[in-house]
Amino acid sequence: MAYNHYILVCGGTGCESNKGDEIFKNLIAEAEKQGVKDQVQIVKTGCFGFCEKGPIVKVLPEDSFYVEVKPEDAQTIIAEQIVKGREVKKLLYKKDEANKNKVAVEDIEFYQKQLRVVLRNCGVINPENIDEYIAREGYVALEKVLFEMTPEQVIEELKISGLRGRGGAGFPTWLKWDIARKVPGDVKYMICNADEGDPGAYMDRSTIEGDPHSIIEAMVIAGKVIGAHQGFVYIRAEYPLAIDRLQIAIEQAKEYGLLGKNILGSGFDFDIEIRLGAGAFVCGEETALIQSIEGKRGMPVPKPPFPAQSGLWGKPTVINNVETLANIPVILTKGGAWLAKIGTEKSKGTKVFALTGKVNNSGLVEVPMGTTLREIIFDIGGGIKNGKKFKGVQTGGPSGGILTEKDLDTPIDYESLTALGSMMGSGGMIVMDEDDCVVDVSRFYMEFCVDESCGKCSPCRIGTTQILKLLEKIARGNGEMSDLDKLEDIGKAMTKASLCMLGGSAANPTLSTIRNFRDEYIEHIVDKKCRAGKCKHLVRFEIDPNKCIGCGLCARRCPVSCISGEKRQPHVIDASKCIKCGECYNVCKFGAVMKK
Repeated sequence: MAYNHYILVCGGTGCESNKGDEIFKNLIAEAEKQGVKDQVQIVKTGCFGFCEKGPIVKVLPEDSFYVEVKPEDAQTIIAEQIVKGREVKKLLYKKDEANKNKVAVEDIEFYQKQLRVVLRNCGVINPENIDEYIAREGYVALEKVLFEMTPEQVIEELKISGLRGRGGAGFPTWLKWDIARKVPGDVKYMICNADEGDPGAYMDRSTIEGDPHSIIEAMVIAGKVIGAHQGFVYIRAEYPLAIDRLQIAIEQAKEYGLLGKNILGSGFDFDIEIRLGAGAFVCGEETALIQSIEGKRGMPVPKPPFPAQSGLWGKPTVINNVETLANIPVILTKGGAWLAKIGTEKSKGTKVFALTGKVNNSGLVEVPMGTTLREIIFDIGGGIKNGKKFKGVQTGGPSGGILTEKDLDTPIDYESLTALGSMMGSGGMIVMDEDDCVVDVSRFYMEFCVDESCGKCSPCRIGTTQILKLLEKIARGNGEMSDLDKLEDIGKAMTKASLCMLGGSAANPTLSTIRNFRDEYIEHIVDKKCRAGKCKHLVRFEIDPNKCIGCGLCARRCPVSCISGEKRQPHVIDASKCIKCGECYNVCKFGAVMKK
């Protein structure tokens, strides 16, 4: 059936949690109520990426890009645009309040420097409809691999493409596949690592939610190339929407003969099972992930042998993360040389980042390798919120380092970030402003690593605990200058001696902040001062008598009654009783309470 209009409703987790499903249902109900259900197709898609402006609704063919949509707006969208043929101007994206004119989607700053390869179908197709995936060259690559290409030719295309593992290690994908292919044996396995555990990261989740068939297609291709007939998707149970859509996609692929026995009549069998992880960060490490699938406690094991040689149940196993796999169908459809033209000499293609923190346009970003941090944060991200000063950006999650203003023009690739003491990681990117404290941030990441350490090896188990204790000591105002040397010595020992990369990289946030913000650590130790006011033991609150009008609001809100004063007279804080909760600072309407 041909429709006059198509309405795409963002169905990613972010928008779904902000009444996106209600918007979708209201649009369907209004279309029927207003008698235009045969004129418009309403589809729930994957993530549009522009999470800061969600929920998002897009209407075609006018290319109307509606942001911050509410359930009650459904009636207006149908009545105005579908029935009367005119856009709802109040919902259209605008660059700023002064600019009331419509901005074309391709001209929105957030999208201008992006290149969607991995996210090519997210926000475009209904992820629960296999026909829409097929209509956009879906399963074309699988057909080529089954009937036109040899395993050696597939590996050669991957080699030409320069694709490297997007899970953080950056290992050449073609080489991993080739090693597993050449190991003798009739039983081999293919695993998709969807155990995304970095704080602030949601790249893999969104890819599966918006384009699950791309992962299935890539896994079947990998199975054919290496000689595997069984695949597993290891995904954390906290991703219910991604799990549901992946399960639907698996069932549809089986129904279409694209998964299971005798795929497309080729004689090749391949099946996929979903295995749910319990949320252990360490299970993102491939050997720990294998242990978990086998029903054991998720703990890393020494390498070699590597999983490609001896992995799941002792058999050759290829493990790729979601983003790596999402590249495979495109490479084999368009050719390895096509992807190789994108990016830098050693880092080809694109990279997806979850841009979060103190940035105006938070969301899911996909850019060519070599794009600078400045372009992502200030051009795509729209700069720092509330006009604050940029302080740093954490790349690579708990395993990465914090980069500063002097690093903003660094091209993003594997080697450049590593050289700066950080890493690509899976793609988390958390922006910090002047109100963030590096000691507090380092403490947060180390606390995370202490909680997530499996405890198997001493460098990680003991090292993370000792670093956390030292950071807490400094944050309380009890630090000594010798503690900085201790932090560096322990961090370097962990880097060299830990069994896996959780321990091997856990000290990166601490080491990078000591290197880049040493003066701030010294302030905490020598001056007993936290310039950002985050370390509450080093903060004191005072009331400016020239600004205080004696309204008494701060005294009424104080949980320990440490504020006193006569009505309409300046009040005073008893520092000996103050627990530094900051409630007085937050409620004062006259700026009389000062944080020092």
